[in-house]
Amino acid sequence: MVIKPHYKPGSDPSLVFYGSAIYDFLSPFRKAQNQWAARYIVVIFSIIIRSAIGFGAYSGANTPPLYGDFEAQRHWIEITLHLPLKDWYWYDLQYWGLDYPPLTAYHSLLLGKLGNLMNPAWFELDSSRGNESIDLKSFMRFTVILSEVLIYIPAVFRFTRWNGKQIKQQPIDQTIVALAILFQPSLMLIDHGHFQYNSVMLGFTLLSIVHLLYDNYMLASIFFVLSLGFKQMSLHYSPIIFFYLLGRCIDFQTPSSSGATLISRINFLRLMLIGISTIVTFIVLFAPLIIFGDFQNFLQSIYRIFPFQRGIFEDKVANFWCFSNIFIKYRTFLSQEKLQLYSLILTLTGFLPAGILILINPKKSLLPWALAACAMSFFLFSFQVHEKTILIPLLPISLLYSTKNNDIIAMISWINNIALFSLWPLLKKDGLALQYGASFLLSNWLMGNLSFLTPNFLPKFLTPGPSISLVSEKNKKRHGLPSNWFWDLVILSSYIGIGTIHILDFYIIPPSRYPDIWVLANISLSFGCFGLFWLWIYYKLFTLRKVTY
Repeated sequence: MVIKPHYKPGSDPSLVFYGSAIYDFLSPFRKAQNQWAARYIVVIFSIIIRSAIGFGAYSGANTPPLYGDFEAQRHWIEITLHLPLKDWYWYDLQYWGLDYPPLTAYHSLLLGKLGNLMNPAWFELDSSRGNESIDLKSFMRFTVILSEVLIYIPAVFRFTRWNGKQIKQQPIDQTIVALAILFQPSLMLIDHGHFQYNSVMLGFTLLSIVHLLYDNYMLASIFFVLSLGFKQMSLHYSPIIFFYLLGRCIDFQTPSSSGATLISRINFLRLMLIGISTIVTFIVLFAPLIIFGDFQNFLQSIYRIFPFQRGIFEDKVANFWCFSNIFIKYRTFLSQEKLQLYSLILTLTGFLPAGILILINPKKSLLPWALAACAMSFFLFSFQVHEKTILIPLLPISLLYSTKNNDIIAMISWINNIALFSLWPLLKKDGLALQYGASFLLSNWLMGNLSFLTPNFLPKFLTPGPSISLVSEKNKKRHGLPSNWFWDLVILSSYIGIGTIHILDFYIIPPSRYPDIWVLANISLSFGCFGLFWLWIYYKLFTLRKVTY
């Protein structure tokens, strides 16, 4: 039985997800009295999928002596729970020494207090190393979900609510967009499969963005410092946050006669309050390191947080340095210091145009675009990047699901798929191939990228809801591909490349001379797509700079 939809395809421009599973699932709750239930359904569904991913393997499972990221997170709980604060950044640095800012340590301590109530053996000092018991794994998985439910998920709903009001989007459509953002497969697989707490950092960043949108500049500054205080990778957003806040404190004027941009007024009070809130938050986070230790303890934390001695990239990552290193062996003729300098120059060149634009045009609707351009510049060109760093640009990129433009949504869906593919070598190493494939299919089905399968290839009784089976030819096409022949060619070619690389990786053992050939093929394709997408972001950023809000 096919249910008649509320709208004909294309009759309402806000229904950008018409013809997708997420629209089918949530559109029956369009009535005002039912919309609260839709939000609970989204949260519960998110928890169920994340829990299902958590049944799989994780980083370092059954691989002594160092194991992997799961053991690192468990070990940090162990040392923060049992050692005085002054020893946190010094203890046994060869075995997963703490190398994140203090808020990660405080978070670990809080989780340790909770876990210690359940089973003290999970986190006994030294003797608990390598503990992989089922009950411990269940507890650790639970803490990731709990952290995400408390910080990241509410931030997503707050963002979609603000954006929905700006573009006059119905509440149920705001919830649909929230579900699209929450089902970003890369974040789910890294946090709930591989095992990390990236959603905490991203949640604080998103709360900072939300408060910027609501003009709460002091709260925005505080939340961004909390993000920095949890993981230093959020520095990749900091230039745009800085330029946007500065732009909100300075009024620029362009006289028609000269065409030059001039400063007409500076809001010194706002600038001072932003500075004070930022400095005070940093002091609150780092002061315990000095109070319960000494200044050397503070310096040690900084040294651990910024390990420039590690190298320009880790493992195989789809950025400029790792890709070009296939052909140019930089380490054979460039010192570490030179590599750091060149990466700094390239990174500055990459993000400064976005920073200057958002400084002169601090428009709220441009903020996700500028953040995406900046974070992608860091991923492509900066020093000390690993595969998981792609999660940083994916946050502002995924926020663009909130647009009404179907071409943009098609581009965002595509780059999310490319990002997931770029993580394949890591996820394969972790034993998460099943979760990888299932997440790819689920996320694309939810987004409507597989709607071409119905009604052409499936009988109507297998269609899950009203819109997919009734969707017009125009609406079927718009979800998978943008209305641009160049990008259609790029996207289709990239998917053919992904399929080919997976088939070769599965069936053909790499030659001994080139053991990483399929990994290098992965990063080459991914880097090419990331580079093109980065240029597209800049194109959109400059074409949208005259927006009204």
